[in-house]
Amino acid sequence: MRYTPAAIALSFVAAISSSAILSEPARALDPRAANLLAEGQAAIGAGNVNGAIDAYEAALTVEPGSVTVLLALADATRTQGLQGKALHYYRVALVSDPRNLAALAGEGMALAEKGATDKASRNLARLQTLCGKDCSETEKLAAAIARTPATRVMTAEATAPKPVVSEN
Repeated sequence: MRYTPAAIALSFVAAISSSAILSEPARALDPRAANLLAEGQAAIGAGNVNGAIDAYEAALTVEPGSVTVLLALADATRTQGLQGKALHYYRVALVSDPRNLAALAGEGMALAEKGATDKASRNLARLQTLCGKDCSETEKLAAAIARTPATRVMTAEATAPKPVVSEN
């Protein structure tokens, strides 16, 4: 009984230090993937979105699962208007790094562009929890949600054809 508080404190210190020791530092990109990533960014700068997507996909084969490459690929596909594909890449990036602010913001913007403002608002709330209201990602997503026009939902009754009676 006399040693219980000391044992608890010691185990707490051991748990904290072991998790810090065992955590893996961020890996640098493979040089080939970094070159392909730079090539894709140059293609985006030149307005060649398809060439950028090709370069990013090649970089993804060299460095599978790289969050940096996935985010660049998602941004490029979203620029091209392929929000569904961009959502896939953002979600893959979020699986490996659930607290990635750029992935959360990008997913929210893609959702807003698709018209799913409720889901985009959930991403905005999560971003506000993680980094606050003054964060650049939060401000970008809030602006994207505000730009999205409110879509009117049509009911089946409103689009049903009216029967026309004609004489023979």
